[in-house]
Amino acid sequence: MKKTIVALAVLLVTGTVSSYAQGGFQMPGPEERVKRVHAKLDSAFKLDEAKAKQVDDLFLEFYKTQDKVRQELMDGNGGNFQGMREQMEQKMKPHQEALDAKLKPILGDDNFKLWKEQIEPTLRRRGGPPRNN
Repeated sequence: MKKTIVALAVLLVTGTVSSYAQGGFQMPGPEERVKRVHAKLDSAFKLDEAKAKQVDDLFLEFYKTQDKVRQELMDGNGGNFQGMREQMEQKMKPHQEALDAKLKPILGDDNFKLWKEQIEPTLRRRGGPPRNN
């Protein structure tokens, strides 16, 4: 019995260490992030299929651009991540504004306001482990 407990403890530690050695947290891909947005919008607004497809395409394009900008910043900073968040926000601001401009006519004024004030903030990461919502 004692050997079994020790073996399980060793396996647990080995698994934990190897997951951190492989980079620990991995940012979900654009498709996964689009699924989260889709689920939130669908539960809030029940978009028809055509509008849902339009919104999914907009967010997929946005998230791919976001990943590209993030990678450019990481490559350009040579591992120095201080101030990278502010740089990222500055570089993404025009892309965010373009997304909003395209999203507003699809959702309508009232739904867009609800999106900006209540739903969109729940999608932003605040550090820590990944959320499952």
